[in-house]
Amino acid sequence: MNFLEGETMKLEKIAALIGGKLKGDGAVEISGVGNIEQAREGHITFLNQKKFRPALSRSRAAAVLVEEALDTAIPQVIVASPELAFARLLRKFHPDPKSQAGIHNRALVGENVKLGAQVTLSAGVCIGDDVEIGDHVHLYPGVVVGERCRIGNHTVLHPNVTLYRDTELGDHVILHAGAVIGADGFGYTPDENGAHYKINQIGKVVIEDHVEIGANSCVDRATLGITRIKRGTKIDNLVQVAHNCTVGEHSILVAQAGVAGSCTLGHHVMLAGQVGVTDHLTLGDHVTVAAKAGVFRNIAKHRAHGGTPAIPLDVWRKYATALPKLPELIHKIRNLEKRLKEIENDSSSR
Repeated sequence: MNFLEGETMKLEKIAALIGGKLKGDGAVEISGVGNIEQAREGHITFLNQKKFRPALSRSRAAAVLVEEALDTAIPQVIVASPELAFARLLRKFHPDPKSQAGIHNRALVGENVKLGAQVTLSAGVCIGDDVEIGDHVHLYPGVVVGERCRIGNHTVLHPNVTLYRDTELGDHVILHAGAVIGADGFGYTPDENGAHYKINQIGKVVIEDHVEIGANSCVDRATLGITRIKRGTKIDNLVQVAHNCTVGEHSILVAQAGVAGSCTLGHHVMLAGQVGVTDHLTLGDHVTVAAKAGVFRNIAKHRAHGGTPAIPLDVWRKYATALPKLPELIHKIRNLEKRLKEIENDSSSR
């Protein structure tokens, strides 16, 4: 169930809803959710790090989600993952807005287009020929869908998303404003005169179920074959995935990360902000790469790397700690060299 504006629910019912254990007054009425600093009276919040405990004592929240019981007067619901429980309550109290299904009179629809049930095509949407769109799909203003694209059920394309020809989207996909899926891969070869001769990109992009891609991110079509983003992966804003890449299930690519052509990322890979991965590399399952790292070699599964070139994270941390000390160390080495030379000169003069 979802909550209507102004509606409340007793804390004991919320505890049952999320499978938590109640500690404190279960009759407290909850009207919404909020973070610790901004929660208002009647809100429920969550605590998942010890450093935020002092803020909880100042919070106006009526209840808190915690992993372990706290010594506090605020009623608590104890759950395995407070943040996950909070996210589920957030969706209950503030569900995504639902628009009226229908086709706007300023939407352009090509030939042989198949539309599912309860489809919304907003003003300025342009659909090419031979496109298939599933049920409960919402295309916001300015979306462009090229020829022979396939869009699965319950998928949302926000304003000005562009799907180039032959792109395939699964169910429950979310593409945020300005995302471009299926543009040509960056492929050129020098001709006899040294000019860049374009290699036609005739592959496509396949995005599987429950993938979300942020604003102004790009996934390029394959030169031949498929660029694939697998199920459950989440891609942040301003991310580039080049041609013929495969990104495994439930991976995270954070803002300004860039993956060059023909890379294979395993499942549950995490690329932090501004990570760069050079072409034709393989990153194994559960690999984590720290922010601003440059990856030039394959990384085996269950590894964490950082730095440029990327090296094991524990080694990189030592480098990063030592780096500010280098000027002092150089100064000391020069002094030692000077003293050693003086000792050598003194010995030779005897």
